[in-house]
Amino acid sequence: MQLGPTDKCPSSNTPVPFPCGRFPISPQNQSRLRYPPSPVTVSPPSSPRAAVAITGSPQNNNPIRKWSPPPQPLSPMASSSPIDAAAADPDPPPSRPTDAPAPIAVPSPRAHLYHLLDRRDTPRGTAWEPMRTTPAMDGTAAAPATKPEAKLVAGEAGYVLEDVPHVSDYLPDLPTYPNPLQDNPAYSVVKQYFVDPDDTVCQKIVVHKGGPRGNHFRRAGPRQRVYFESDEVHACIVTCGGLCPGLNTVIREIVCGLSDMYGVTKILGIQGGYRGFYARNTINLTPKSVNDIHKRGGTILGSSRGGHDTMKIVDSIQYRGINQVYVIGGDGSQRGAGVIFEEVRKRGLKVAVAGIPKTIDNDIPVIDKSFGFDSAVEEAQRAISAAHVEAGSAENGIGLVKLMGRYSGFIAHYATLASRDVDCCLIPESPFYLEGEGGLFRYIEKRLKENGHMVIVVAEGAGQKLIAENMKAMGQDASGNALLLDVGLWLSQKINEHFKKNKTTINLKYIDPTYMIRAIPSNASDNVYCTLLAHSVVHGAMAGYTGFTVGQVNGRHCYIPFYRITEKQNKVSITDRMWARLLSSTNQPSFLSKQDVEEAKVEDERTAKLLDGSPSNPKA
Repeated sequence: MQLGPTDKCPSSNTPVPFPCGRFPISPQNQSRLRYPPSPVTVSPPSSPRAAVAITGSPQNNNPIRKWSPPPQPLSPMASSSPIDAAAADPDPPPSRPTDAPAPIAVPSPRAHLYHLLDRRDTPRGTAWEPMRTTPAMDGTAAAPATKPEAKLVAGEAGYVLEDVPHVSDYLPDLPTYPNPLQDNPAYSVVKQYFVDPDDTVCQKIVVHKGGPRGNHFRRAGPRQRVYFESDEVHACIVTCGGLCPGLNTVIREIVCGLSDMYGVTKILGIQGGYRGFYARNTINLTPKSVNDIHKRGGTILGSSRGGHDTMKIVDSIQYRGINQVYVIGGDGSQRGAGVIFEEVRKRGLKVAVAGIPKTIDNDIPVIDKSFGFDSAVEEAQRAISAAHVEAGSAENGIGLVKLMGRYSGFIAHYATLASRDVDCCLIPESPFYLEGEGGLFRYIEKRLKENGHMVIVVAEGAGQKLIAENMKAMGQDASGNALLLDVGLWLSQKINEHFKKNKTTINLKYIDPTYMIRAIPSNASDNVYCTLLAHSVVHGAMAGYTGFTVGQVNGRHCYIPFYRITEKQNKVSITDRMWARLLSSTNQPSFLSKQDVEEAKVEDERTAKLLDGSPSNPKA
């Protein structure tokens, strides 16, 4: 039934000024289109043990509040074949009785007893704790109405597992199926098909004798039982934020992994970032269509910043019948994925939301590194080599190279160490000054007098405090990031003015390879890394895990809750031995006072406690 302009909405019996079945659905009319929840038959717990099974963990003496089950699931607004239905009728009307009374939804007592069922790969014996959150960095993703919850399992000797959510947490009676990998001939030589459900990955591998074992994450890999049948899966992939080497490789390997390992045939590509969900920009992805995209830079799906509208995105997911969402993006995009997961769970949809962290700056915490970083460092060598040639071919030549690094200077740091041609490296984490004894100008004069030329590498976020008076007028981009002034041009101007005032002739060449580096395809190392990330995230989604991102921690791939990679940025530690190695290589001054060093040590200790020590939740 298609409602007309004067018809009444069946659920509210009020006139509607537009067709209720039209897509996309606005948040204001969301309640009109939702089906009433199905009635649930309540059975008393079979034993006293079942009634108190989740009051706490025997290894944890701290009081833990009882977990209350989330709202009951709503009936999906999707036909058996969403793609065909959308093609035949762009405005399919909802089919439900108009005069049926809305039943009373009663929470099932089994909603919180999933760990008592016979599911080896389902997390069990967990303690649910409230978790703090921070505003979305992309500036458009609304913060969740309720704080994310940390799923913690305490063990002996200070062992803590920071587990990830599972679809059976809020849909407790889902069936499971044998993993198709056990019949895959390509895996017949594998000694152990499936990951043991108790396998975890330690976040901090350097510990003291008698110290706590610390935080662990659930190990990634295929499980013996899966929660999605191959014919049932309708997956989608979206890329968000800036470009990065390896995006196409991740897309390719997700598609090929779903198809080759699990026999999935319905895979959708969301074009143009988060906006593509409600703008209906999609393409069908097959192994044949993505066969050679890893040889190209950028992303075949397109990308954008911002555009995150949670209600519209989840409406689109529900409308299309999508049940696996793969989000490839940075910390802001992963935070947006976390908001999508919360809304999906609130609606009770059987949808796995998984992320693959992407940042060329390598500023995502917890994980060893992000994909594309190795390719970026390798490509940065070409710019540094060109600057070195230019500087060495002129009298008093100075080659100045600006590399990416808005808040974290890892690319500049590692490119400098790899090059050995750099005389000075400036990053956001290490403040510097221009004038006076020990300043940058004195060091440049010294190097020109000794060598006749020098090369300077500066990260884009370095020196912003020196030009802070102009930053307020710059504003923010669509992702909520501050628009920084071009420190390369500013530094070039200051150096020229200084030597002109001293009546010294210099030849300064400024090189900015930023967009050349972002647009290259990934190198061999990143291609392998992207393949492992893509396969790991597919295994996790098929096993029913949701609300997680995948990453490599101490050389092992694992599933990490969204909140852990969005609560803080990874930054270069200027009190670490790696930074000391750089200072030894370039012979540059540290530009730091004793007070700066002490403040840096305090910040490093605080960061270590947050990222490498006990969980962020103080109750754990």
